[in-house]
Amino acid sequence: MKDRIALVTGGGSGIGRASALAFARQGAKVTVVDVVVKDGEDTARMIEEAGGEAIFIKADVSRVAEVEAMVNKAVQTYGRLDYAHNNAGVEGLRANTADYTEDDWDRTININLKGMWLCMKYEIPQMLKQGGGAIVNTSSGIVFGAIPNSSAYIVSKYGVLGLTRAAAVEYAKLGIRVNSVCPGVIATPMLERLAGGKAQVEAMSITQEPIGRLGTPEEVAEAVVWLCSDTASFVTGHAMVVDGGKSVLETS
Repeated sequence: MKDRIALVTGGGSGIGRASALAFARQGAKVTVVDVVVKDGEDTARMIEEAGGEAIFIKADVSRVAEVEAMVNKAVQTYGRLDYAHNNAGVEGLRANTADYTEDDWDRTININLKGMWLCMKYEIPQMLKQGGGAIVNTSSGIVFGAIPNSSAYIVSKYGVLGLTRAAAVEYAKLGIRVNSVCPGVIATPMLERLAGGKAQVEAMSITQEPIGRLGTPEEVAEAVVWLCSDTASFVTGHAMVVDGGKSVLETS
């Protein structure tokens, strides 16, 4: 990926940070996007300290003007856009379906699903101009089952799969591949918030993962980078599960 250009949303922590670092290790120049300035700047600094090249852009992916500006800035800086990992997301309110407020529901859907669409809305035209590219959207292993008190999150992640598949068939003959990753129980700050702390996360990994441990953000990032790479040139519309066997257990 030497001298290729990658953009990663939600790049300030967890899977997004690991993805940005993984792209940089392969030689790509990386645009790190996050709504939290310090976290995003830290990721860009980590890339630069390791000998790579990166910029940080603050953007809320649920806001059309900020997404358009994000893509424009990346292209103005590096001249093109080869890879996009649309990863930004929130866990949303923990509540039963009927107990969500409209604002809580809308916030989760707007960031997790509308945000994916907005990113592709501006990434795809740029990739069409230059003759192709590859996009990976972060869905979730939750699409193979369900948990209580998270309906907005679950709906948003199912939606990401549908959006990914629709775009994949629309642009397959135009040189753009669109795939998704579906992480299982991964050691991220979001998971710690959902589980109530590190001890609860560790306990969850024992009970929910057949492999007997938490996944790491780096393991998901390797799947993202592979899906974007030329070695995955015949892969599009795919939902790559990175979950230690959890989905197999749930569907068997």
